[in-house]
Amino acid sequence: MLVLMGHGSAAVNCNYMELMVCAGAVTSHQPPSSDCCAKVKEQKTCFCGYLQNPTIRQYVTPQDAQRVAKQCGVTLPNC
Repeated sequence: MLVLMGHGSAAVNCNYMELMVCAGAVTSHQPPSSDCCAKVKEQKTCFCGYLQNPTIRQYVTPQDAQRVAKQCGVTLPNC
């Protein structure tokens, strides 16, 4: 588990398992749920680390992550 500092002084808990609520949106191209979008917004500073993790990249491509984030109105950082 990674803990990174996000904007402001609050620490962001980078736990990719919290993004399991987005699995349907990633795998079946269904629209993301409000719970998914809340987690994407909360963890957007974590995505570079996630997408560099070979275990996660087996299941989520950078394109899938960008697509779901965009549907949630979130701009992910350039890695």
